[in-house]
Amino acid sequence: MKAFEFHNPTKLIFGQGQLDKLKTEVPKYGKKVLLVYGGGSIKRSGLYDNVLALLKEIGAEVTELAGVEPNPRLSTVHKGVDLCRTKGIELILAVGGGSVLDCSKAIAVGAKYDGDMWDFVERKAAPQAALPLGTVLTMAATGSEMNGGSVITNEQTKEKMGWGSPFAFPAFSILDPVNTYSLPKDQTVYGMVDMMSHVLEHYFHQETNTPVQDGFCETVLRTVIETAPKLINDLENYEYRSTIMYCGTMALNGVLNMGMSGDWATHNIEHAVSAVYDIPHGGGLAILFPNWMKYNLSVDPGRFKRLAVNVFNVDPAGKSDEQVGEEGIQALRDFWSSIGAPARLADYDIDDSQIEVMAEKSVRFGPFGNFRKLNKEDVIEIYKMSL
Repeated sequence: MKAFEFHNPTKLIFGQGQLDKLKTEVPKYGKKVLLVYGGGSIKRSGLYDNVLALLKEIGAEVTELAGVEPNPRLSTVHKGVDLCRTKGIELILAVGGGSVLDCSKAIAVGAKYDGDMWDFVERKAAPQAALPLGTVLTMAATGSEMNGGSVITNEQTKEKMGWGSPFAFPAFSILDPVNTYSLPKDQTVYGMVDMMSHVLEHYFHQETNTPVQDGFCETVLRTVIETAPKLINDLENYEYRSTIMYCGTMALNGVLNMGMSGDWATHNIEHAVSAVYDIPHGGGLAILFPNWMKYNLSVDPGRFKRLAVNVFNVDPAGKSDEQVGEEGIQALRDFWSSIGAPARLADYDIDDSQIEVMAEKSVRFGPFGNFRKLNKEDVIEIYKMSL
């Protein structure tokens, strides 16, 4: 493994009944709170009322920003930044899933920057400060509750890109699995695909001597595979919801990938698809990741073999590493299909008409990927395999 530093400043508050901790956490940062949420599911579940009641108890002055999109838009970030400045906001409280959290991170850094927050996404500038951010998670998926990453969509240019900063880590995150009970089956499935994809992005690396990290990754993957079929048939099971919620956080809080750099090409390829077609991120990953794996099997067949044997219990007897790897890739595809994830771009009525456009967007900053560098032609082939 390579040399590394690890620091995660987020205070994680996990478990049933932990929402009351808002009363002790929020006052540490101030009384003027920007409450950010999405399309209204937190109102239907009662979480909105519970949060407002707790904030009222501590005398917080609440300004609301509702309607954050599933692929959060730059225009919504701009609204949030304006509210922070005009209302003198001291703390942003994001209540929702990864999109709400990602949008709130962008607002937090944008409120402390004289220019347009999009400069950070385009690598023209780097954040130097941020408003403090607290989160109440309602969907297990992105791991945004315990990392400094975010993905924002510029609807004017049809670009969707990730960015990150040490200043974007939440100060605290409250994770009560009960708050994910109301999440419908399809969104639950997309979340599990997303967290598995994060682990797979870590797993495909070029470092040596990473037995602990690889083992951590395999354990998380096996746990999701074991739990997912149970959860989709029992959506209000606390044990299953808590297991998946913990897996989602661990998949992308920096613990699994200490000392190694994962690939992250598939996420970049998917961002270009959902920038153009606005499809669910998890759905796009379910389609693309197995095809990225097929395209890159020859890079290191032994790594694909390890995944197939240790995660999917493929019998390697009498087979080449490539054959075992192929069986593992098919096992991943079969598992995602079994829980209801899409397998082809055609499942979203996507044809080949925008492949060139999407591929061009994916190479905005040049060739990418750490397991294997991909150029525009490589991306086009993966898109074609995914039709």
